Amino acid sequence: MFGYVGKIVRINLTDKSTEIIPTSKYVPEYIGGRTVCNKIFWDEVSPGTAALDPGNKIIFMTGPTTATGIPTGGRSEMTGIAANSYPEMYSWSGIGGFFGSELKYAGYDGFILEGKAAERTYIYIEDDKISFLSADPLWGSLVHASRQKLEELHGKNVKSLVIGPAGENLMRNASITTSNDNVAAKAGFGAVFGSKNLKAIVVKGSGAVRPADIEKLFELRLKMGSPYMRPSPLVREMTHGMDGNEIPVDGGWLRGQVACSHGCNQHCNRLMIDMKSAFSDERINQIEKCVGIFAYGFKEDCSWTPIQNFETEMNHFLACKMLSREMPEPDPSDPHFDELFKPVRGDLLNFWKPDFDKGSVMMDMCNEYGIDKWDVIVWFFTWLAMAKKEGLLDELDFGMDVDVENEEFVKHFLDMVTYRKGKYGPIFAEGMARAIRTLGKEKFGDTIYQGRFSQMTGERLDLPVSLETAWGHSYHWQGRGFESTINKVGWLATSLSLMLSSRDTQTNAHHHDTYQNYLEIKDDPCHSELLVDAVIMNENKADIKDAVTCCDWQSPDLFWPEMESEMFAAATGIDITEQGLNYAAERSRLLFRAILIRNHGRTRDVEVGAIFPTMQFPDPLGETVGWEDWNDLVDIYYDRRGWDRATGWPTRETYEKYGLKDVADEMERIGKLP
Repeated sequence: MFGYVGKIVRINLTDKSTEIIPTSKYVPEYIGGRTVCNKIFWDEVSPGTAALDPGNKIIFMTGPTTATGIPTGGRSEMTGIAANSYPEMYSWSGIGGFFGSELKYAGYDGFILEGKAAERTYIYIEDDKISFLSADPLWGSLVHASRQKLEELHGKNVKSLVIGPAGENLMRNASITTSNDNVAAKAGFGAVFGSKNLKAIVVKGSGAVRPADIEKLFELRLKMGSPYMRPSPLVREMTHGMDGNEIPVDGGWLRGQVACSHGCNQHCNRLMIDMKSAFSDERINQIEKCVGIFAYGFKEDCSWTPIQNFETEMNHFLACKMLSREMPEPDPSDPHFDELFKPVRGDLLNFWKPDFDKGSVMMDMCNEYGIDKWDVIVWFFTWLAMAKKEGLLDELDFGMDVDVENEEFVKHFLDMVTYRKGKYGPIFAEGMARAIRTLGKEKFGDTIYQGRFSQMTGERLDLPVSLETAWGHSYHWQGRGFESTINKVGWLATSLSLMLSSRDTQTNAHHHDTYQNYLEIKDDPCHSELLVDAVIMNENKADIKDAVTCCDWQSPDLFWPEMESEMFAAATGIDITEQGLNYAAERSRLLFRAILIRNHGRTRDVEVGAIFPTMQFPDPLGETVGWEDWNDLVDIYYDRRGWDRATGWPTRETYEKYGLKDVADEMERIGKLP
């Protein structure tokens, strides 16, 4: 097999057994990555399984491009019951780094992790030898120290997935880390590792991965990512931030841009040199993701331009411009140039003043403890800032004065939560959604923060002290609270995508559409089939890129829609059209939908009820969406997908159209087929 290496290994921690499953049982029908994970989970995990139960499975899969040198093809996917979704649901997380490639060099396209070890354990995979080893010497260690110890034990060339103290202590926001501080964060799978007494998985392989078409591979390397792929020398920056909201840094800081994964020719992650550490006097290097910019200062939300979501053939760029300072020059001859590049200033939020060292310490603690930076920066600390200003914390004793601008408080709070210390550590270790409900949602979640002001109208805008949206996640490209200046068409699209998911979708499915479509949609977006078609396209592309694999910085390219099929063909030698990949994505989405319905009771009423309240707070122009308009949009989406309007459940005809008669039969048996 080209692209694939032919084996998936089942690893049972309870009895320390392994079983080899031929990859051909699932591919190429299910392509790879998350699409294979969905199929395995559907077959193997029954309703009623909780995230931290031994019966929960972490299913890890690479894609056919992984380790081939096709750009962005180093990424991998894992799925399971998510610890940080509220309520718990099946979800997924993607990860870059070099672990996925090394796993394929060892001869495995993926693994199924099940059961629970009787004692603290890590797994060592060296080609066809898989060992269950004591993690006692590693338990309690920080992430980087754990990885270094594993390299001392097994050689510098090993690659690992590691949890930190947050995962060991079952913090629901715990992440899993691999090289370059790439993390699987959004689903809280670090806590699932911890619940299984699993500290790490280490792999060393001596094999190779053969792509089918080397000439096509070279062609893709020259075309994909252009014009972003360029040399990335270290430079000294004297400010930090973006789009006119920059802060001076005393003495400046050194920056480079690095790729996140094997074979990638892009440089999306920001390498920061000689930063302040939270744990020693020695200076450290960090890899900063996009949200890290706000750790350093968060007085004003990021600005927005239509080009971030709506593109023309003459001007189409990355979904987000936070990470790279080396952006290509726009084409001013574009007839839509002025509209596309007209900046809209972000809301004034006044969460915390700029402090470069404090931000560095916050990032370092997330890296070393193994905590999702997004939840820390966009939710934990924004909540602390707003709740403090509204007087909600006067009766809560955190052990020191709450001050999000104080470096020592940042250390104290994250230490308290990671190690479940005191009265409130265990509460916040359950994640913000659960903590707010334990404390009392009406007061600690729904109280209005009076410090948000629109720079577009000058008016104060209502915003709850908690930036919670649906499924226990915080706002992201939804027109409110964080990245709020996206316009109504954009936030309707991203809210619809989130409603249909089980976690924040905007890390692998930033909304893309053409500017020409936007002009037709904008006057009546809630009754627009064009808007729904764009959401479905982005959802399907998300499944495709999590299967092939590639990433959200590369895909979709609206003006090169065959890119993913060309990647797949170059890796596997199997010719497949864009329509063929889309068929596979539709089947994957149906399996995901069936899992949410069968295992977690998903219905139309449940999902509309989860998302609608968050859109009743105004966007920067004061706009909201009405109940009837929102439900009209949902109707159009369900019709387009072939789902029943009343229940939100796919019909038998829809399941069978995509080769899932067995799924339809099961759904009929349990009374969940319309």
